[in-house]
Amino acid sequence: MHDAQTDGVIHVGLGDRSYPITVGSGILDTLGSVVRSHGFRSPLAVITDDRVASLYGERALASLREAGFEASLLIFPEGEPSKTLQTIASLYDGMVKLKPERKSGLIALGGGVAGDMAGFVAATYLRGMPFIQVPTTLLAQVDSSVGGKVGVDHAGGKNLIGAFHQPVQVLIDTATLKTLDPRQVKAGLAEVIKHGVIRDERLFEKIKTELDSLLRIDERVYQEIVPWNCRIKAQVVEQDEREHGLRAILNFGHTIGHAIESLTGYETYLHGEAVALGMWMEARLGCRLGITPLDVVASLESLLRQVGYPLERPSISGDQLVESMYHDKKVEEGTLRFIFPTRIGDVGIHAVQDVQSIKKVWEESS
Repeated sequence: MHDAQTDGVIHVGLGDRSYPITVGSGILDTLGSVVRSHGFRSPLAVITDDRVASLYGERALASLREAGFEASLLIFPEGEPSKTLQTIASLYDGMVKLKPERKSGLIALGGGVAGDMAGFVAATYLRGMPFIQVPTTLLAQVDSSVGGKVGVDHAGGKNLIGAFHQPVQVLIDTATLKTLDPRQVKAGLAEVIKHGVIRDERLFEKIKTELDSLLRIDERVYQEIVPWNCRIKAQVVEQDEREHGLRAILNFGHTIGHAIESLTGYETYLHGEAVALGMWMEARLGCRLGITPLDVVASLESLLRQVGYPLERPSISGDQLVESMYHDKKVEEGTLRFIFPTRIGDVGIHAVQDVQSIKKVWEESS
């Protein structure tokens, strides 16, 4: 048994779909009692990828079995290329064999891909069942596990097929960050930086002063940073659960970032790396259009380079980029929408019809 220490509970207030986010160190072993508190029934499926299964699968199952549940792992190959309807079909096959009832519930164990796919299975199998998010990557802990967006990618674009399906709880064990490789840590930090730019200048400054500690996975710093980010995300989601307005600010860096991921076959960039490149490009586009001040672009670029993101433009033409962005869910009435910073800590949502400016900013990049 690992020593468990809880750092706080963040409440996501969505009426009858409200849920807690519990953050602590070593709390993966409390999974069984958490599941029991929600009234889940056997048999339980834990959906995870092969890497996370080898690291935490047995611990999750042991906790569930100790609490009296029958539980099984449903495992898929690690990585974004697995986030497809084909993988979902194989997960459905696993569910059929398990014969869960609607009240059995599901556990999503792993990074953003596991969370998105397990959530999609939970939203659709038996027309919907409850699920708990147990994110083990930084990106999933600070962003994708909170807010109820679930789904899969399509060759035509990222997350084109999906639903809104809120978890009943998010259980975040910061100790799991210690098994991340440096590239995954940086990928997760991109979403932390994004939250700072769109909503909280203090967070942005904190990242700058604590960058060394963050990169070497000093858990003490993450016990402050993870709940901080969850609070920001929760506040936005509470005001706009289904992205009719304010929630769109969470897409800063994602309009271009998703296009980059799609055009490179989801194999060249981790999601956070594409978002980092997208934030830099979108800030520069905002500057070109007279919305984002030059010092904001410089401050963001400086931090992104310090972290060490690949900011070189991939061999994608401006035409390809724009074409891909028009397939995105964020297009409204045929117009691209971007999130442009007005200062660090504040952004605006802008419709952009000047396609030539987008191509110029892209093609002028190093």
